[in-house]
Amino acid sequence: MRITTLWVTMILITQGLFGAWAFGKNKTTLKKIEPMNWWIGMTNPNLQLMAYGSNIAKTDVKVLSSHIRLKQTIKVENPNYLFLDLVISDNAKPGIVPIQFMAGKKVIANCNFELKTRADNSKQREGFSSKDAIYLIMPDRFANGNPANDDRPGMLEKANRQAPYGRHGGDLKGISNHLDFIKAMGFTAIWLNPVQENNQPAASYHGYAITDYYHVDARLGTNNEFKQLVDQCQAKGIKMIMDMVFNHCGDHHWWMNDLPSHDWLNQFEEFTRSNYRLSTVSDPYASKEDLKKTIEGWFDNSMPDLNLQNPLLLNYLIQNSIWWIEHAGLQGIRMDTYPYPDKDGMATWAQRILTEYPNFNIVGESWISQASKLCYWQKDYPNKDGYNSHLPSLMDFPLMEALKEAFNEADAWDKGLNRLYDVLADDHLYPDPMNLVVFPENHDIGRLYFFLGNDLRKFKMAMAFIATIRGIPQLYYGSELLMDGNGFEGHANIREDFPGGWPADKINAFTPGGRTNDQNEAIDYITKLLTYRKESEVLHQGKLLHFIPEEEVYVYFRYLEDKAVMVILNNADASDKKIITIRFAEILQEYNHGKDIMTGKTIDDLSTIISPAKSATIIELTK
Repeated sequence: MRITTLWVTMILITQGLFGAWAFGKNKTTLKKIEPMNWWIGMTNPNLQLMAYGSNIAKTDVKVLSSHIRLKQTIKVENPNYLFLDLVISDNAKPGIVPIQFMAGKKVIANCNFELKTRADNSKQREGFSSKDAIYLIMPDRFANGNPANDDRPGMLEKANRQAPYGRHGGDLKGISNHLDFIKAMGFTAIWLNPVQENNQPAASYHGYAITDYYHVDARLGTNNEFKQLVDQCQAKGIKMIMDMVFNHCGDHHWWMNDLPSHDWLNQFEEFTRSNYRLSTVSDPYASKEDLKKTIEGWFDNSMPDLNLQNPLLLNYLIQNSIWWIEHAGLQGIRMDTYPYPDKDGMATWAQRILTEYPNFNIVGESWISQASKLCYWQKDYPNKDGYNSHLPSLMDFPLMEALKEAFNEADAWDKGLNRLYDVLADDHLYPDPMNLVVFPENHDIGRLYFFLGNDLRKFKMAMAFIATIRGIPQLYYGSELLMDGNGFEGHANIREDFPGGWPADKINAFTPGGRTNDQNEAIDYITKLLTYRKESEVLHQGKLLHFIPEEEVYVYFRYLEDKAVMVILNNADASDKKIITIRFAEILQEYNHGKDIMTGKTIDDLSTIISPAKSATIIELTK
């Protein structure tokens, strides 16, 4: 397709970043090779290297190995790039592979490319699943374990903890220092907002404007420190989910100085923002104009929109994901803004990952609040246009929206607890509803505690629901502290520092003595829920049976052949409810006793159950 260059040129001029491509006078050099290394024994023997340096495309390339074949070299518009297609043989050994860039008989540049041995369990690595509970962390706002890396040479933005959108200094070491705190609450997986370099001049803390896909941001740590963190997590039974962003990069990404080709980005005659209307992608009647603006429009003028229809860029990003999985030992990926890039490119990416790692898991952020549109994006949904995303897991945005309202309202046909019932009634649309990530809040959404009117009773009901319903529960750091930012006045209100994460903090909420009574009650409640859930096969794999809410009471069951858990949500504000259980005989008739998992109380008579006002009762049933 034809893409105009006015806007790209304007960016480059503004930044003063015309390089060798513009003037073509620099001598031939090699500045970088990406990926920097690879592994033997991959399912796909093909590897594409991107070589970058002044006039590097004018060289001839020799690979000095009998086990790696240079299939072809690919030149693009910019002579400062050269792509090398390699084939790695099955009998290749780990070690250094010399690659020479030649001008005639003269060696212009050398690269000692390393082939490594894969971890023994790499291909069979188990991804996150409904057995897990995920803890989401924004690294810059969680804990500062190494103040020495707050400001690093070459980084454009310096630390300023007083600036709401500034760098506050949280890092990987801060997370590793508090892994026992996370584990003790019952979490078995961590999702980190992006840790890759965001060398932007302002508001770089969130991580979603990547400027180097192959390096951890120096203010967070190093690539090896990230690997060490993953190893420490796994030693404690905690999986690591890495956040990735393919829709856009930061406008200070190093390739913005010297783009490989004009179609590396999606461009318009002037800056054009996305319309954010994801319905256009699946809408059979959508106009081409609206669809183009959805997938090619920019998120922000500092976030250039990547063109995944460019096969070299797509392959670059696919290999980058595989590189991080192998380098760090990841057990999951969360893909930001999944539907916004070229959908066929994203499907190819997901398929390539799952071919290499069949037991892996990927969750996509498809911010769509209607199940009828969201289901389009889950793997194997029978879309009429034939599209298959190959994306195994989705964030359950419809359920998140319902949670913000359900516990505040009296029951009506489509309000109160019926909101939860109705969302779950749409599960027939999803190929795999058990692989949905269920969450009450994240880094982009106002805190649930705010929406629930700072009512601890409602909060505990929501936590009980999240922990016992189908899918994979995910909480956001600070949920356990009842953080209550509204989000309407800016993201800073929902991305606050964790008290006690900084040496100078006067309050340390990582300890019971540094928390309020309500905060300790919330953490104790979450810990009981997730500790029970961690060992409950029924909550991991059980089917769901639910009954239409009546008189502000919603009852549902998770069950396997010989096990079951009964959950009662009483949304009445002041009145306890005497539940006559004959209505639930189709499942309760098989059980004689129960145990309240939150109180430990044994229930010998299941014919009637007292449910306290504004509470959740969770009963493990026994025969």
